[in-house]
Amino acid sequence: MTKTLWTPSRRRFITSSSAAALAGLAAPGLAQTRFPNRPVTLIVPWTAGGSTDMGFRALAEATQKHLGERIIVENKPGAGGTLGPAQMAAGARPDGYTLAQMPITMFRLPHMTRVAFNPLTDFSYVVHVAGYCFGTTVRADSPHKTMKDLVEFARANPDKVTYGTPGAGTSLHITMMDIAARENIKWTHVPFRGASETNAAVLGGHVTAQADSSGWAPLVNAGQLRLLATWGKKRTKTWSSVPTLQESGIDIVSNSPFGIAGPKGMDPGIVKVLHDAFKKGIEEPDHMRVMDQLDQEVDYMDTATYEAFVKTMYEDMRQQVERLGLRRS
Repeated sequence: MTKTLWTPSRRRFITSSSAAALAGLAAPGLAQTRFPNRPVTLIVPWTAGGSTDMGFRALAEATQKHLGERIIVENKPGAGGTLGPAQMAAGARPDGYTLAQMPITMFRLPHMTRVAFNPLTDFSYVVHVAGYCFGTTVRADSPHKTMKDLVEFARANPDKVTYGTPGAGTSLHITMMDIAARENIKWTHVPFRGASETNAAVLGGHVTAQADSSGWAPLVNAGQLRLLATWGKKRTKTWSSVPTLQESGIDIVSNSPFGIAGPKGMDPGIVKVLHDAFKKGIEEPDHMRVMDQLDQEVDYMDTATYEAFVKTMYEDMRQQVERLGLRRS
């Protein structure tokens, strides 16, 4: 039986009232002062140069012409992608000028350990954007040619294989843990803050392998890294010769949806202005081209649909944490 760690099914969240709900939003704060009238900061909670950073810089560029002001990307990596959004929730004014990417870790980590934020009450959700393309890579000169090679080496050499991810509690870390449990092997997790660090670690021989989203793409395409497997339901368009985990004998599908939110208490009219601009930005050809290069599947959801999706995702993550025994006291 296939275990799907997270594959969103957006149809169950789309209701006929979504469009009407958005259309009826009032904009009391906009009557007196035009929004925006200065640049908007978009927090990317990962290091510069990774797939999230590249995708969001393309989205910011595509969206700002529709918003009428610049969107400045600010990298705030740490805590598995939760540091930036958590700091925004704790300290930013709900005026629409500070936003953040919301990775799936925001909905999983509260079930694993004590955190200073509540994803259900501390954020104003704006728009859902896409899902990642995940994969496992090794250095191009590695003796491991396939995912099976890596697993069998780990089986014969317990704890000798090390792998880097963007952080503890991320989907990459959780999936690698699940693979180890299913295959009855032991390998060692080494957390980093994003793809630029995990890329450097595997290239430098500091870790055996890397489990990350497609920030490894330029290095794979340049022949510096070898892509052993991708983690989706089917092979990617860009690396169609590379098998999935399922095709490699590991019956798991794993991806990770993400969107954009601001601090709680944002004016509904401001949320609508941001939503409408980002929707147009998501659809811009230049943004879509970058997403294709990263093999990230665009999965737009409006504000009301995204809010409903968040509630279900939060509960799904609770069940996942309980199933894998990841709760820390």
